[in-house]
Amino acid sequence: MSSSCMRYAKEYQPWRLSTHELGALRFACITTAKSWERYGIHALEGIYPILGPGFLSVRNTGSERQNVVHLRHASGADVVIVVSYDMLGGSGMHLCGTSAHVALAMGDTFGCFKAQLMAFVDYLRTGRRPFPFAETEELMKLVIGGIRSREQGGRPVSLDEIRAR
Repeated sequence: MSSSCMRYAKEYQPWRLSTHELGALRFACITTAKSWERYGIHALEGIYPILGPGFLSVRNTGSERQNVVHLRHASGADVVIVVSYDMLGGSGMHLCGTSAHVALAMGDTFGCFKAQLMAFVDYLRTGRRPFPFAETEELMKLVIGGIRSREQGGRPVSLDEIRAR
């Protein structure tokens, strides 16, 4: 099992259950500090349970110290993730739909880690994964694609391209 506590943030929970009141999601953005290689997964785990599987491509037009990553989703939604090595105040998310928008701030880190550990312990006890392993595979392809795109001058990288290797 691989996961980030951001998947379990209580502030994001209502939007993991339903984004109906926002209308069709068109845009989401989320921020985190440090590096894409080590902390990008946290931002991805925050947004992934809201949009679900179906990411198509990743484009990183930033640098090693300031990553600006644009994801395309099959639903038509665009996601922008900013990962900056020295940014204070990461872990914020904004969701925009055709009917409304919402700004979210994750603040209860203890609750996130506790929920993540509880999911892990339940997995050990029952052998049932808290979410399909295919999600972890797609998330890792997004991280890899973000690195590849940045190294290739911001070229859009299709997730299908990563699957082929």
